[in-house]
Amino acid sequence: MVRNDKKILQIVILSAFFLLIAIYSIFRSHYLIVGVQIKDVNIQDGSKLNTNVVELTGNAKNAIDLTLNGREISINQNGDFNETFALLPGYNIINITAKDKFGYVDEKNYRLIY
Repeated sequence: MVRNDKKILQIVILSAFFLLIAIYSIFRSHYLIVGVQIKDVNIQDGSKLNTNVVELTGNAKNAIDLTLNGREISINQNGDFNETFALLPGYNIINITAKDKFGYVDEKNYRLIY
């Protein structure tokens, strides 16, 4: 009887150990699963602006390469970016593209009227 209890206890402890390893692996690979994300951009699609100079700020989680209308812009370690650009009179399209180290891409387009 004591032998059987020891065997059951060993199986439970080993199972719990492997379960913890699996949960930790999923937790650590969350950024790999989610991929790159552009968030918290301070402009809204379809906005009408009274000034031609716009300061664009936001966050590109997990990005290593970020472009604004085809021009590369810098990001810090947290993925925050801050860029100032000029609008032309009329209809403007702002394209933000972020790429992560695995080649996944997130793209946002904003249409602005000046």
